[in-house]
Amino acid sequence: MESVRLGVLGPASNDLAGLARAAQLLLDGFSAERVIYLGIDDALDRVVGAWASDLVGPNPSDLVLFERAARACATAAPDAIAAFVDSERARRKLRVFSNLPPPPGRTIELLDGRVAVLLYDKANLDEDDIAGASLLIFGKSSTQMIKRLGARTFVAPGRIGSEGGGSAMIDDEGGGVRIRIIDGSGAVTHTEHVGAVLAGTKLTVQ
Repeated sequence: MESVRLGVLGPASNDLAGLARAAQLLLDGFSAERVIYLGIDDALDRVVGAWASDLVGPNPSDLVLFERAARACATAAPDAIAAFVDSERARRKLRVFSNLPPPPGRTIELLDGRVAVLLYDKANLDEDDIAGASLLIFGKSSTQMIKRLGARTFVAPGRIGSEGGGSAMIDDEGGGVRIRIIDGSGAVTHTEHVGAVLAGTKLTVQ
């Protein structure tokens, strides 16, 4: 069974530069396969949209991909065509980034047989969430935290730019679930390991 490498980003509070740095660190420094933004604004869309525009131009939508290809490649030399393909592949890699559903929506992941619920405000957790989940990961918190309460672990990366936090990596490599809080410089400031259980199929539900 393949492992999962999930990155989470805390709310940006309009710090787009800090959000961009944290997102880049999760992608390049920690090899995140998927990154979820735990805020409720459009900050991640703005950051990823700017990156996509830098790569392929002012309208990076899939809907005009063939128009971009026609303009770039119709009379282009092989090197220019190869550069266009590389840029489009880099743009497609930005799909690793996603937002939570609008509140009170949540995203559900399964890591190493454990249900993880991701949402903005832990006050929106209901009885089913608490009864069924082992990991409860939320964005609305001024500081980073990893706290165990019985069989459940609460995780908040803290706001982007907050002391000692801002993002987190959650993976199930090697059995169990490893949680790492990461600050703005890319340093791991807190690590927790939730022990192994019988492995299950990875699941995503929104």
